[in-house]
Amino acid sequence: MPLEPKTLGAALAEPQPLTLHSSLCRREAPAFQRALGSGDDIVVACTQEKRLFTELAEQTPGAAEAGSVIRFVNIRETGGWSRDARSAMPKIAALLAAAHLPDPEPVATVGYASQGRLLIVGPLDEAERAAALVGESLDITIFSQGPGAAGGMQERRYPVIAGRIASLAGWLGAFKLGWTRDNAIDLDLCTRCNACVVACPEQAIGLDYQIDNSKCTSHRDCERACRVAGAIDFARPPETLDAAFDLVLDLGAAPLIDWHAPPQGYFHLAGGLANAEGLQTLLRLRELVGEFEKPKFFDYKQKLCAHSRNEVVGCNACIEVCSAHAISSDTARQRIVVNPNLCVGCGACSTVCPTGALGYTYPRTPDQGRKMRTLLSTYAKAGGRDAALLLHSEERGQALIGELGRAAQLGRVRGVPANVMPLALMHVASVGIDLWLSAIAFGASQIAVLTTGDEAPQYVAALQQQMTMTQTLLRGLGYAGTHFHLIEATTPAALDAALAGLGATRQQLPAQVARFAVGAEKRSTLELVLDHLIDEAPALKAAPAVQALAIALPAGAPFGAITVDKDTCTLCLACVSACPASALLDNANAPQLRFIEKNCVQCGLCESTCPEDSIALVPRLLAGPERKQQVVLNEAKPWACVRCSKPFGTQKAIEAMLGRLAGHAMFQGEALERLKMCSDCRVIDLFSAQNETRITDP
Repeated sequence: MPLEPKTLGAALAEPQPLTLHSSLCRREAPAFQRALGSGDDIVVACTQEKRLFTELAEQTPGAAEAGSVIRFVNIRETGGWSRDARSAMPKIAALLAAAHLPDPEPVATVGYASQGRLLIVGPLDEAERAAALVGESLDITIFSQGPGAAGGMQERRYPVIAGRIASLAGWLGAFKLGWTRDNAIDLDLCTRCNACVVACPEQAIGLDYQIDNSKCTSHRDCERACRVAGAIDFARPPETLDAAFDLVLDLGAAPLIDWHAPPQGYFHLAGGLANAEGLQTLLRLRELVGEFEKPKFFDYKQKLCAHSRNEVVGCNACIEVCSAHAISSDTARQRIVVNPNLCVGCGACSTVCPTGALGYTYPRTPDQGRKMRTLLSTYAKAGGRDAALLLHSEERGQALIGELGRAAQLGRVRGVPANVMPLALMHVASVGIDLWLSAIAFGASQIAVLTTGDEAPQYVAALQQQMTMTQTLLRGLGYAGTHFHLIEATTPAALDAALAGLGATRQQLPAQVARFAVGAEKRSTLELVLDHLIDEAPALKAAPAVQALAIALPAGAPFGAITVDKDTCTLCLACVSACPASALLDNANAPQLRFIEKNCVQCGLCESTCPEDSIALVPRLLAGPERKQQVVLNEAKPWACVRCSKPFGTQKAIEAMLGRLAGHAMFQGEALERLKMCSDCRVIDLFSAQNETRITDP
């Protein structure tokens, strides 16, 4: 793997010349140990020997007192092992610079507590085999779903229950099973003497010691045979029961919790222990006893949420995309509710959220933005061109890139191109348009997102939808080329071909690199990046006389306008009170409906709330100063009180009300006339009328 210490040192602004080590983990290890004594942060450009370096640090005298922070970065499979290795110095410099960044701030955690109470659901023979492998470390209960091929063991080693499962819900340490016990045989009383099995003439009783009611013809021979134990009683009424468990092992053919991201602590092994993941799953179950923590992956700001107003639902994107069923609607309180115990940290909710009400915290958006900016600026400083970012998961995506690097070293594939910088994410769905567009503004020519088949289908669909919308926006501004790619690959060869295809087109970028810092607020960051992209837009520079450019966007885009049918709109202003983003405004001095386009998130609450169906959404980006200015969508002549002439309401609204109530028995004569008065005059007229009945009258 060729390395150029001078090029790397200059790009990283190192005060001292870099020393090239070829065997730092072996004969040159003392150099690493001497660096530990400096107290400075250390970046080790090797992940293969991470364990060895960690052990060396622990064994080095004085290293702990010096307090050096050690970080590891892979420059081998990601750059050095590639046909482009000699051109990869700018990328390697960028990866090293990103590794120098401080660790993100700690985030809140979510706790779990498990006592090891394991529920095994499935055929009795398979469940007992699984129980035998983990029984010494877990407290096991079996829910029998038939005898299986061999039936239960003669010796009953574990509690067994059976019946019809009504519900299973919860998470690690807090599962609750609800079921109905409706079989004539009580498994708590059954001694497995097999007398009932022998006595049954229809062979309706199997070695799960439950009666198959479809075969039973009520001879009751089994009940007589079980007279001593008293386990069989056909007169026993069904009983609804529930029980709590910490862990669930589901051996049934169909999962009891059929989610793409099931709760932590729930494991499904279709086919039982013959499943390829059977042994690994049992080992994981044995370890899940005690107290555990995970990051709280999300941050929710209700005041920004566009989910509902006045129990009318607007934006539902986060609920629809969540594969863990962790998000639910609470329209009574005008909010969504996220269950942190069910959340698996995919971040897709924050990606599709148009307002930024749901933010991703592991790491936070500013930290990711800082890393992207560092990668791109260092790459450019080192002389790199046509920078591309490859966003991948920390698990399967990173492993696939490692496999690609090894195959490239063996000469089987090309490897990661010199201009493509991998960036690991907790989950590829956790990064969306605010960071994608920021990366383009910082100098990236392309953003590629790698999916490996482990992602939920709705995540892939959401990423594709976001990319289509963002690409449409850039092309509308005049930035030619294809800037966004969704790569689906499960093998090194497929990934190699997709990465090679990134060089098939040339992308047009802003002439000037942006200087802003990515913020915590999604809409604020989007405004900064849009301002930069619009200022540098080739389409506007080619036609400087154009004041504003309206770019049509696909439905679901978080930018746009609304249209108002002035013939049907009565200016009731219900839409103003429903708007969560202050895009719709009234006028305290006149009957007006005003609009600020940059604030609109296209949530649809105004459209759903309007009683006259006068509002329609128009997804678009208005590239010009007008998008930040107030415009009047509708206005009307005010109605003047017929008694004092004070203006109130609108003429159209009052006339519409009079027309609807004119035939109502409650609004005839003077009552109808009072509808034409302001609220003050209405009260005065009511109490001054001689023919009105009052509650104070005797």
